[in-house]
Amino acid sequence: MIYPIIAYGNPILKKEAEEITEGEDISALIKDMFSTMENANGVGLAAPQINKGVRLFVIDSNLMLDEDMEEKGIRRAFINPIILDEYGDAYSFEEGCLSIPEVRAEIIRPEKLTLEYYDENWNLKEEEFSGLTARVIQHEYDHLEGILFVDYLKGLKKRMVKSKLIDISKGKVSTDYRMVYP
Repeated sequence: MIYPIIAYGNPILKKEAEEITEGEDISALIKDMFSTMENANGVGLAAPQINKGVRLFVIDSNLMLDEDMEEKGIRRAFINPIILDEYGDAYSFEEGCLSIPEVRAEIIRPEKLTLEYYDENWNLKEEEFSGLTARVIQHEYDHLEGILFVDYLKGLKKRMVKSKLIDISKGKVSTDYRMVYP
């Protein structure tokens, strides 16, 4: 099943997501989230973006990497993740979001993180991620905390995107995927 993407302005995007009961069968939801993400040409999707207020996101960072890059991407689901640490040099990178189409901005994030999470089989993992994979994880993790990448913008940059955000919340945006507006 391909879900519609929840647009900027919907309150679920600003709420902290609830933990999923350990052992709960969410395999169909994970499969549907990957299908929804792929249909929208995304590299990550958090459950709140499909109107599910639970701590789950999926990513496929392979889609961001060029063949000549040393970094290896991953395709994975993360259940009840917790960022244990973020470290390394902070760097700027242009981010976008399926819930905020046509808006992109340079966001500064640390280059590495250590994450504790459950995989699709409810195995507890602790793993270090870096580079673009870490960035996708940080972005999707923020969704579970009720934080959007535009929340990091300040001053002039924030004022420059304000009218676009209002338009998105009113459905005045064109996408190749279905969206639900507030």
